[in-house]
Amino acid sequence: MTAAPATEPATAVPSAKAPTQFPFASLTADAGAAADPVLVEIVQGSLASVEMEVETAIGRTSRSPMIRDAHDFRAGIHDRLLRKLTGRSYSALVHPIARDFPLEEMRPGDVFFHNDVYESEGGIGHLPDLCVTVPVFHDSGNGPEVVAFVQAFGHHDDIGGAVPGSMPSHATSVFEEGLMVPPIKLWDQGVPVRSALRIMTRNSRMPESLAADLDAECSACLMGAQRLGELFDRYGRDTVEACFDAIIDRTTQTYRREILSKIPVGSWVWEDYAEHDGVDEPQLHTQRITLTRTPAEDPDGERIVIDFAGTSPQAKGPINHCGDYSDGVFLKKWLAPILRNLADTPERMAELDVNEGIIPLIEMRFPPKGTLLTPEFPAPTNARTFVILRLLGVLAGVVAKAVDGRMPADQETIRYTGVYGDDLEGRPYLMREVLGGGSGGRYYADGEDTIHVVPDSRNLPSEFTESRFPFLVEKLGLAMDSGGAGQFRGGLGYEKHIRMLKDGHFMSIADRSILACWGVKGGQAGRPFEVVIDPDGPNERVVEALADDEPVKAGEVIRIRTTGGGGWGDPLAREPEMVVRDVVWRKVSPEAALADYGVVLTGSLDNDTLGFDADATEQRRAQLREDRPEQAFFHRGPGYAQLSGGAEVADVDWL
Repeated sequence: MTAAPATEPATAVPSAKAPTQFPFASLTADAGAAADPVLVEIVQGSLASVEMEVETAIGRTSRSPMIRDAHDFRAGIHDRLLRKLTGRSYSALVHPIARDFPLEEMRPGDVFFHNDVYESEGGIGHLPDLCVTVPVFHDSGNGPEVVAFVQAFGHHDDIGGAVPGSMPSHATSVFEEGLMVPPIKLWDQGVPVRSALRIMTRNSRMPESLAADLDAECSACLMGAQRLGELFDRYGRDTVEACFDAIIDRTTQTYRREILSKIPVGSWVWEDYAEHDGVDEPQLHTQRITLTRTPAEDPDGERIVIDFAGTSPQAKGPINHCGDYSDGVFLKKWLAPILRNLADTPERMAELDVNEGIIPLIEMRFPPKGTLLTPEFPAPTNARTFVILRLLGVLAGVVAKAVDGRMPADQETIRYTGVYGDDLEGRPYLMREVLGGGSGGRYYADGEDTIHVVPDSRNLPSEFTESRFPFLVEKLGLAMDSGGAGQFRGGLGYEKHIRMLKDGHFMSIADRSILACWGVKGGQAGRPFEVVIDPDGPNERVVEALADDEPVKAGEVIRIRTTGGGGWGDPLAREPEMVVRDVVWRKVSPEAALADYGVVLTGSLDNDTLGFDADATEQRRAQLREDRPEQAFFHRGPGYAQLSGGAEVADVDWL
C-alpha cells in the first residue's frame, strides 16, 4: 500500500463566519407544530407550483441558449428569515440582499441583483451566475411588509472579462473574469434602473441576450411574488408562516429519522482531487472531509460534522470556491442531496426534498483562510465547478466508508465546451454548452447515462445549433466503454462530433481529463474526459481540458467524449447476460467484455446471434481473480499514479 504525496496541512478551526450572522430560527413559537397538516400540504404544493411557474416563464421568455435551451438556471422561494422553503433543487441565497438592504426599507416592485462571488455569502460561485431577488409583500393592517422572497439565478453567456463566455481558464485574479456587481437595486418599485442595466450590458459581448435574460428573470420573479402574495391573502400571514415552519421542521425530522439513523456513530476520512487549475502544472488539489456522526446524547445535538481540514491551499488558477461564508449554509444545501442515497428505496430518495430543514443536522468546520474552500480576495473562481462537484464525490466516498459501500460510485456531470468566432455572414457568435456525463453505479443498479447535475438541464438540440451557428453535429451518442466496469456498471458519457463550416475557436472548462471518476467496493474507475480535434486527420491533436481559444479550421471535426461514471462492485460478479446485453446495445465493446468482465462471447453482432460460453467464462473469471492484486475500497484509475508520483491508491482509500 503506497501513500499519496502529502498535502500541505491546514489546521481545523471553528467554522469561519461572515461578519453578518443569519442564525437558524423559526417564525412561530412552536415551530409549526400546531399547523393544520392538510393546509401544510396545500401550502407546500403551492410553493412548488409557484417555483415551477417562475422557471417555466424564464425558460419561455429568455433569449440566450444557456438559459432558454440548456436550462442552466434555478428558482427558489425563501421566507423572511431567509430560509429556503422549496427543495427540488439548490438555489442561491437571499442573505446578501438582507445584509445590505433592510427589509423594512424594501417596497413592492423592487428587484435586487448581485453576482459578486465574495459578497454573495457563498451563494454565487462564479461571475456568470447572475442572481435576481424579489421580496414578497403582505398587508396585515399595518401596510405592506416583507413576508418572503422569490429568487432566480442562472449561468449567462457573457458578463465581460478576458475571454468570450467570462470563464478564462488561465485567470489568476477575479478581475479577469468579468463584471462584479455587489447587491444593488435593479428595479425600483416596478421601474427598471436603466443606468445599472446599461453598465451590465455594456460590459457584455452578448448585450442583447443579457438584457433579454435579465428582463425575463426579473419579470418571472415579480410574477412569482404576486402569486405568493395571493397565498398570504387567502390564508393569512400567521397561518402561512406556521405552515412554513412545519415544512422545514418536517424535513429536519425526516432526515434525522430516515437518513442520519443509517450512519453509525464514529468518524471517517476520505479525500479526492481536482487535477489542474489552468495556471500550474497538473497536480493533486486535495479536498478532504473528516465525517463525524455524533450520538443522540451529544451536548450540541445529533448531527454530522463535516470537517474540511487537510484541503489544499487556494489555487493560483480559477478553481477556488468561497464556501466558508455564512457558516457554509450554501454548501450544506449543496451537499445534502448526496445523503438521500441512504434512503430505504430509490423511490423514497426521490421524494426527499432538501430545504432549510437540513441545516440543523449538519455542522461544517473550515480551515483558515487561504484554501480551495476559503480563498482570499481576489482569487479567481470561474472554474469552481471542479471543487464543488468534487465535494459531492468526497462526501459520497466518506459516507461509503461508514456504510460499507452502500453509496453510488463517482460521477462528473458538468463541463463547459463551446465554439466561437464569426458566422457565415460575418457576425460574432458564441455557442457554449454544458455537457453531462455518466453517473456512478449503485448497489442496486447501473449508473445512468449522460446525466446533468442541474435538474431539467440538457444538451443543446442539434437542429437548433446547426441553424444558428456555422457547424454541423455529425454525431451525438454514448461513448462506448466510458462507464467504469462493475457488478453494476457506471453510466456512459457523451460522444459528440462537431464539424466546423468556418474557422473558429474551441473552448473548454473541464476536469477529470486525467483523474477518472472512481469506482467503489471492487468497481473500476470510468474513463476520463477527452477532446480531439481532426481525429484520424493530418492535424489530429488532443486539446487540454482547460482551453480558451484553441483554433479550429473549417472542415475539421471536434470530437468530445465526456466522463463515464465509476463502477460499483466486482465486475466479475456481473451477470454475463447483462454484459452480452451491453455489447448488443454498444455500451460495452467485445474487447472490454473479455478484459474487464471475463465474459467469453460467442456468435456475432452482425446476425443477432451474440451469446456467451458459460464454461469458458467461468474459467476466464477464475484466472482474472487469481491474477489481480489486492484491491483498495476505491479504484481511481491509471491517471492517479500520473499525479501522485507513482502511487496507485491513497492511504485513505483503504478501509
